[in-house]
Amino acid sequence: METLDQTFLIKLAMSFAVGSIWITSVTVIAERFGSKIGGFIGGLPSTIVVALLFIGITQSTAAASQAAVMIPMVMGINGFFIIIYLVAVQRGLIKAILAALAFWFVVIYGVVQLGLKDFPASMAIWLSALIICVLITEKVLNITHKGGVRVPYTMQQIVTRGIVSGLIISSAVLITKLSGPVVGGIFSNFPVIFTSTLYITYRTGGVEFSRAVAKTLMLSAMINVGVYSFTAHFAYQHTTLVWGTLIAIAVSFLSASVTYRLIRRLTR
Repeated sequence: METLDQTFLIKLAMSFAVGSIWITSVTVIAERFGSKIGGFIGGLPSTIVVALLFIGITQSTAAASQAAVMIPMVMGINGFFIIIYLVAVQRGLIKAILAALAFWFVVIYGVVQLGLKDFPASMAIWLSALIICVLITEKVLNITHKGGVRVPYTMQQIVTRGIVSGLIISSAVLITKLSGPVVGGIFSNFPVIFTSTLYITYRTGGVEFSRAVAKTLMLSAMINVGVYSFTAHFAYQHTTLVWGTLIAIAVSFLSASVTYRLIRRLTR
């Protein structure tokens, strides 16, 4: 038990570090280089790599594979989280985030109660949600790419971003400590990166800048995290935890190159 507790504390610390560094970097990149690049980078697998890796360390490689089953489904739900934000943010930042979070918790509660745990269902929901969300952003919502914004950075501002983002993500990780691999896999993909990124970009760049970042963030995350998770699911079944993680990272690099070309095409 002592070893497990020590390992979990390491996971918690790494989640805090990865989350704070990642979100701070993504928001700064978006502010400097625009919504296209910032949203793309923000959607790359980050905390999910740490989450699955430590589920494997603290439980087993099989448990990490089982946790990865749920992630494509959750990414599909996360896509609609973004859609609700895109629609509601015109009425205010807090209202939009609360509405999106309320939707997420209600749907996730339904998923847990229904006991949806199989890979085909997860993939079907992910693919359907991806198609629907892309169609909504491209055909219904009028969202265009935005260039960078001028932000007078201070050390206090950067440190505050990092601490707040890290605390939000590490708090979400605590849920996995109290749950099995299935629920742990669900909450390892809680939209904390989305929430933090959208909050910061809204405060620094305004409504339309935040919406533009959200659009590319949604597309990048739904594709790349989905690809990472189902690759990890199968890789963990046929190899070790370390090799499975490396294989999933390599495949997600390939999907990222395709995703960036797609984002460039959709945001001209």
